[in-house]
Formats: sequence, C-alpha cells, structure tokens
Amino acid sequence: MAERYDVAIAGGAGVGSAVAYFLAAEPSFKGSILVVERDPSYEFCSSSRATGGIRQQFSTPENIAMTLYGAAFMKAVGQHLAVEGEAPDIGFRENGYLLLATAAQLPVLSENHGVQRAHGAEITFLPPDRLKERFPWLNVDDLAGGFFGERNEGWFDPHALVMAFRRKARALGVHYVADEVTGLVRDGARITGVALRAGGRIDAGAVIDAAGARDAAKVARMAGVDLPVEPRKRCAFIVSSAVPIPPSPLILHTNGAGVRPEGRHLLCVISPPEDADPPTEDFDVDYALFEDAIWPELAARSPVFESLKLVRAYCCHYDYNTLDQNALIGLYPGLANFYVATGFSGHGIMQAPATGRAVAELVTFGGYRTLDLARFGVERILTGAAIRETGVY
Repeated sequence: MAERYDVAIAGGAGVGSAVAYFLAAEPSFKGSILVVERDPSYEFCSSSRATGGIRQQFSTPENIAMTLYGAAFMKAVGQHLAVEGEAPDIGFRENGYLLLATAAQLPVLSENHGVQRAHGAEITFLPPDRLKERFPWLNVDDLAGGFFGERNEGWFDPHALVMAFRRKARALGVHYVADEVTGLVRDGARITGVALRAGGRIDAGAVIDAAGARDAAKVARMAGVDLPVEPRKRCAFIVSSAVPIPPSPLILHTNGAGVRPEGRHLLCVISPPEDADPPTEDFDVDYALFEDAIWPELAARSPVFESLKLVRAYCCHYDYNTLDQNALIGLYPGLANFYVATGFSGHGIMQAPATGRAVAELVTFGGYRTLDLARFGVERILTGAAIRETGVY
C-alpha cells in the first residue's frame, strides 16, 4: 500500500521549503506534508546560487508587496525560524538598492517610483547634485538622477535562508525525502499520486509544483499541462579592487550591470542580451559579460572600479517565465489540487517568504488572506494576459 500525504511538494529549495514551513506552522492546517528534493545538498539549486538581493523597486504593486513582506520576515527571521532557541543567521544587510537613471530612463523609473511610494516602499529620488553629495565617488555627469531604497532593500545569504526554512519545516514535522518526482497520477481533474525515481508511489491530497528552473515545467507535463518556464543561465563575478571600496548599496547601472560589496570584494552581475539567452542547463561561465559589458560600465562610473581583478565566477539558473518574467502562483486551471509556484525569473528567493505564506493560505483556506496574489494566477498562461513589469532586472 502506498504512503499517503495530505500535501506533496515537488522541490525543496527556497520556495518549496517556504511553502512547507508556512503550511506546517499554520494552526488551521492539520495535514501531513512531504517534500521531494533531488539534491539535498542544494549545490546546484537556483536558490543557493542566487545573489540574494531583495528590493521593492518594481512597477507592479504585488511585487512590491511581496518583497516588503519578505524584508519584514527576514528582519524577524529568528522569531519565525528558530529551532530549539537557536535563531538562523541569514546575514541580512539593509544597504539599499541604487538605480541610476539617464534622461531617457527617468520617466519610466519616476512612474515606478510613484507606485512604490504609494504602496509603502521607502524609495528616495536623488537628483544629480544630491546623488553626488551622498555618493561622492560616483561620476554623475551623464545621469538624470538615482532612486535609492532607504529601508527594506539590500541582500542576504540565500543558502542560509533555504536551510533555515528546511530546518524549521522538519522541526514542525515535515518529511523530506532525497528523491525525484518522475511521474504524477491523474484521475480526471485531480492528481492522486506521485511516482518517485527510487520506486514506489506516494498518494497525495494535493501536489505543489515548486521544482524550480530545471524541473518545474517537467513536473507540470507529468500532470498533462504546460508551463512557460525554462532554465536561463545567469553569471555572477566576484572581483577585487586595488582601491578601497567605500560603503555602498547595490548599484544598478544604466546598462543593467549590478555591483555590490561582497566582503572585501565586489559581486557583479548582468543579464545577457536577449539574442544570447537560450534555455540551458549548463553551468559554463560567460566571461565576456564581465569583460565587455560590466567592467567598462563600472570603470566609467567611478575610479574605484578601474582596477578590478577577477577572483572567481559562477552560474545559476532562473526559472524564466517566457510569458512575462513574473511569478506563476496558484491552482492550475481545470485541476482541483495541482498548485504551481514557479516562474519567478530571478526573484524567487526574495519572494519565497510571501509565496510560502500565499500558497499555504490557498491550500488551507482556498483563498488569500495576507497578500492578494491573484494577479499572478496561472490563468494568464491560457489567456496570454501578460503582466507588464518595467522593473525586471
């Protein structure tokens, strides 16, 4: 006879473990929870390899609300995820994001700024003179200003947050198994079972697809449905500077290059051009991104960045939503118990706390109670109703 769980979660990294934690911690949920994670070391999972940034500088109110919730959760992480009195250290640094703007970029970022302020985000516009006053080591000659997150923006240790969610979920009775979902059993509008690579079947009252960049679409196809999610590679470069690095926020440059302090070094990222961004599962670093796109932009922005030396580089994969690069959260249309939490396109770990809370509420109560994320519903896949987020980076 097959084992049975009330909820089976495919994927136990940031989002999957957040869902497991919030379900297990919800007093109104009395069921059993299984998390299936094929790589319990999390060596190659997107959550652990993420750069761990969190910001509210989006144009979509729901994205702003999710990361405000996430920042509050991370600041109080010891209250939520302590086990036997031991609070996790996720290294949250509230240093802010600084988005630099040319005259051409200013109208869109200004419109976004109005939305952000209206929804509680503490973002300040700095015209060039104030930008220079606050960050005197930056060249602002070509800029129309910058937008700086005064609170609730910065970065954290994403692997530490994954492990904290996992540890707390297990302490609350969630069962983790090191295995891989290889099939789903569908009976009409319900998913009734989960097949595992190691053999056997798990009967499930509900199934949640949080399998991430490389597997979310595969798991969905096992249910007989499609998700527009594919793995897209992103590279991060750790560099040293011959010049002392001043205290700094994460700076997003006008060409999309991001740089922030990383201990004694700097961490640099940039998305590849659209025509050089195919779906892939390889981890080969594209060093030309640093040489041709990141370093020239940084060197022109400040003398601090002129003498850089590459220390190391690595890759992760976005669970890239090809429809609109925004989260897909909720019940899949036409299925009574198959939930989706994927397609975050690089925002998954920063939105994991809010997603965990939201999916737990959907499963437990049949609707949202804390944050209304209906706009991110999976229905828009079928209608093509893309969300236009102008703050995607």
